[in-house]
Amino acid sequence: MRTIRLRTALTSVAAAVMLVVTLAGCSSNNDALAQQYKDGSGKNYVAGDGTITEIKPQNRAAPVAFAGKLEDGKSTTSAMYAGKVLVLNFWYAGCAPCRAEAPALEKTYTKFAGQGVAFLGVNVRDQADTARAFARTYGVTYPSVLDASDGAMQLAFSGIVAPNAVPTTLVVDKDGRVAARILGQLPDASVLSALISTVLTEQGP
Repeated sequence: MRTIRLRTALTSVAAAVMLVVTLAGCSSNNDALAQQYKDGSGKNYVAGDGTITEIKPQNRAAPVAFAGKLEDGKSTTSAMYAGKVLVLNFWYAGCAPCRAEAPALEKTYTKFAGQGVAFLGVNVRDQADTARAFARTYGVTYPSVLDASDGAMQLAFSGIVAPNAVPTTLVVDKDGRVAARILGQLPDASVLSALISTVLTEQGP
């Protein structure tokens, strides 16, 4: 497992992926998130610090099974994404970093359309009307699961997505295993594109 700590001065994805630190950074990062939650700030979200974690295929955990209801009332399950790379973005409308990263997510979604890559939002707090209004305002065209009522999606990815840390973006491989995580606001569409491309070109067993 490699953990890459992004810095605002990075000017390319190549530079970002060269900044490799040890996995111990994940533990200290989770401690920082917990402290933010305890302290409180009135901002109603706990900000990630931009850490990117990539997991080599041989080190990935078991496939994650999930099910949920979309903002249009339809149901979705992990089985529907079998054989595809899936990008999951945990968000809600009142989260400022979620609003800021929405265009980059949509840009990346459009870029990989038709290439075996799916995007799925996970709204952790809002009801359908608010989620749909957000999508219209920010031009988001991929669907989102409404997870506020039972937290089933958050529970499915427990231990991978830190509680109350939004936004968080996951890249799930073709076998349903988490391959990468961006904890905090996506800094640039090219960063997510690089992570997707890496997983997309992986060879099967």
